[in-house]
Amino acid sequence: MKVFADTSYWIALVLPGDQWAGAVGRLEPLIAKVPMVTTDEVLTELLAALSGKGARSRQMAAAFVRSVLANPRVTVVHQSHGSFLEGLTLYERRLDKGYSLVDCISMNVMRKMRIRQALTNDRHFAQEGFTVLR
Repeated sequence: MKVFADTSYWIALVLPGDQWAGAVGRLEPLIAKVPMVTTDEVLTELLAALSGKGARSRQMAAAFVRSVLANPRVTVVHQSHGSFLEGLTLYERRLDKGYSLVDCISMNVMRKMRIRQALTNDRHFAQEGFTVLR
């Protein structure tokens, strides 16, 4: 079994004061050895979310992303023009939803890799039929 790690999961790990940090802390022992998948786009979104919080937060975020990239338990799916276009297609097909392009790319990756569970607080994944772990 693999799980998909979304931006909100990573933010909760980086920022101990995040509103989801407690939930993620309780979840960690249960998933400690479970292989994870994330995307370059999710990590980009993480860096963007922390970019305006000052030099220390930027430094911490960059170091954290480097640790994710080096973690053998985490598979990072690289961005490509093809994944962008596939994400854009899902984005266009879900005009009634509030999905971001990163959500759409992530959902496509989950489908391709047959991942059903997402570490996220984003209800969009549940709307799309995935199980949200929080």
